[in-house]
Amino acid sequence: MKFVDEVNITVQAGKGGNGCVSFRRERCLPRGGPDGGDGGDGGAIYLLGEEGLNTLVDFRHQPSFSATNGAAGQGSNRNGKRGADLFIRVPIGTLVYNAETGELIGDLTGHQQQLLVARGGQHGLGNTRFKSSTNRAPRQSTDGDEGERRTLRLELKVLADVGLLGLPNAGKSTLVSAVSSARPRIADYPFTTLYPILGVVQTADFRSFVVADIPGLIAGASQGVGLGIHFLKHLQRTRLLLHLLDISVVESVEQAADNIRSVEKELSLFDSSLASKERWLVCTKADALDQQRTNYFCQQLMDYLQWRKPWFVISAVAGDGLSGLLTAVSEKLAQLNNEQTTLAAV
Repeated sequence: MKFVDEVNITVQAGKGGNGCVSFRRERCLPRGGPDGGDGGDGGAIYLLGEEGLNTLVDFRHQPSFSATNGAAGQGSNRNGKRGADLFIRVPIGTLVYNAETGELIGDLTGHQQQLLVARGGQHGLGNTRFKSSTNRAPRQSTDGDEGERRTLRLELKVLADVGLLGLPNAGKSTLVSAVSSARPRIADYPFTTLYPILGVVQTADFRSFVVADIPGLIAGASQGVGLGIHFLKHLQRTRLLLHLLDISVVESVEQAADNIRSVEKELSLFDSSLASKERWLVCTKADALDQQRTNYFCQQLMDYLQWRKPWFVISAVAGDGLSGLLTAVSEKLAQLNNEQTTLAAV
C-alpha cells in the first residue's frame, strides 16, 4: 500500500430539517390549533482514530465527505429524524488543520479517539413553537441551519518511542528487521527505505517499544535533497533517537565525525527541538572489521567528538551488541515514563 502522510479533504455536515406548518384537523375539533413539529438536527462529522491504519492514501480517492441532513418536521407534532453522524477513520497520529487558516483543530493520538470537525445544522422550528395567547393560529416556521463545511488538511506523524536516523545504508532497516517482526526492504543501494517503517520490539525484561525507521538523510536534505527531510517530522513524536553510523565505509575518525555532523546539521535546520532531543550513537556493521580494531576506532571517535552520551557498537546481521542496546533503550524509556508520571502528579 502506498504511504501518504498529507492530504486535504472537504467535509460537509448535514443541514437541519425545516420546521412544519400544520394544523390539527379532526372531526368535532374545528379549532384544533397548530401541530407542526420541529425538524431534525443535521448529522455532524467526526474523525476517529484507528490503530489498524497507517496511511492516508484512501483520502486521495475520496476527498469529500457529507453527513446526512435532518428530516423535516411533520404534522401531529412529529419531529423530524436527526441526521446520522458520520465517522471518518484516520490513522493514530493524525494532526488535523483548518486548511484555510492553518489552525490546528486537533491531534488524534489514541485508538477510537473522536474529534468533531464539522457541526450539523440546528433544526428548524414548527409552528407549534409560535403559539401564544395572542397568536392562536401561527403560520410561521423556521428553516434548519446549514451544516458546517470545512476544508481540512490531515498530516500523519507516526507514533513511535524510538527513531532511527543516519545516512543512507547506515543499517537502519537491517536493525529494525533484526529486533522486530517488521520486514523493510534491504539492499546495497541508497534509499531502499522510501517511507517510515514501524517495528515493535520485545525485550528480555518483558517490556516493549515501537521503533521507527525513516529514509536516510544526506547533505542538503533541509533544502529538499533526497527523501529524508520529507519524513523527519515522523521523528518529532519519538522520545529517543538512535543515530546510526556505518563504520565499515569510513576511512578515518575525521570522516566518521563529518558524517555524524552532516546529519546533526540537517536536524537543526529542520527543527531545533528535534536536534535537541536525546540522541545516542550506534556504530553499525561491526562484523566487517575485527573486534579489537572496531572498539579502538569507536573509542577514538567518541574522544574526537567529545561524546558524553551513551554509544554502542553492534552488528545487526550477526546479532552482536543488540541485547545491550535494547536493554539500555528499554531502561531509558522506563525512566522517561516515570519522570512523565511524576510531573503529571505534581
